Amino acid sequence: MNIVTVVGARPQLIKAAAGSRQIRKEHHEVLVHTGQHFDDNMSAVFFREMEIPEPNYNLGISGGTHAQMTAKMLIGIEEILQKENPDALLVYGDTNSTLAAALAAVKLHIPVIHVEAGNRLGTLDSPEEVNRITADHMATLDFCATKVALEKLRQEGLGDRSFCVGNIMYDSFLHFIDLPWNNPNIVDFNGNPVIIPREYYYMTCHRQENTFCDEPLTEILLAMNSLDAPTIYAVHPRNHDRAKRICEKENFRNIILAQPVGYSDSVHLTKNAKKIVTDSGGLQCEAFYAGVQCVFVLDFVVWPETMVDNRNQLAKADHNDIIEKLSRKQTIDPTYQPFGNGHAAEKICEIIHKWERKEL
Repeated sequence: MNIVTVVGARPQLIKAAAGSRQIRKEHHEVLVHTGQHFDDNMSAVFFREMEIPEPNYNLGISGGTHAQMTAKMLIGIEEILQKENPDALLVYGDTNSTLAAALAAVKLHIPVIHVEAGNRLGTLDSPEEVNRITADHMATLDFCATKVALEKLRQEGLGDRSFCVGNIMYDSFLHFIDLPWNNPNIVDFNGNPVIIPREYYYMTCHRQENTFCDEPLTEILLAMNSLDAPTIYAVHPRNHDRAKRICEKENFRNIILAQPVGYSDSVHLTKNAKKIVTDSGGLQCEAFYAGVQCVFVLDFVVWPETMVDNRNQLAKADHNDIIEKLSRKQTIDPTYQPFGNGHAAEKICEIIHKWERKEL
């Protein structure tokens, strides 16, 4: 079976590391990278360290408005699909790359396989929500990470095409968490190695809601600067200047500004951190996998399964709220495993095989 897989953003590369490894055991895969995450730290390093096959096509599309980016991707992906004529298109998650690829395929009557389907925020104010709902409804097969997501799709009338397989990111996490962390490649804005403190907090912050102006990011950094250990803040490239300016203006000396880190470094930073503060849907899951408490700075719950026993808590971009949430204790029930057993990629391929043989 010939499958075209489209990726573009870092979280999709993490999923593709597990997905492509399994898919290529049984199928011919053509990998397309849209270029949505565009520099070495945001993309190329993931291909190297996660041993993801080199893309057959790289569209090099990044920047611009949502409409501009999606339109360019749609044109480029359509041309590739017409050339490759695959049996199916596979997409991950909820990015503009996901939307453009699914739309291009369904217009060409190519079946769409959507991995990480069914997640819902409950608001169309989020562009990712629009992308994932649209992709779910265009798909022939929807693979859900959790039972909650599966139930959402059943409520939307998509139960006959939807399957709960576990979170494919958990597959990748389990693979990398046991590898030795011998040579961290974490550098500051000047390219100098960051000395990892004995104790630290780990932070990422990239969403538009938290970085569109100085005020919300200042509130978040004010909270982190007041803590009892330094914070390692891995900064998205588009927020480089803002983060540096705020830290200099406010004289924040307890924050270590770092360039984006590779997946292995991020996993081990997560594993060894005191606590995590982020607005990343992926990192909050990785904190959950590692048993490290997380504060999620956003107005919407992304992974409700993590919001138990103070293991992950929602906070506003307000320093008092963040500090208060960080002060709480978490409890961990080792029997609670909502994201599966780390074999999602195998289950996905098993169901694809049954679908191919018309056994579903």
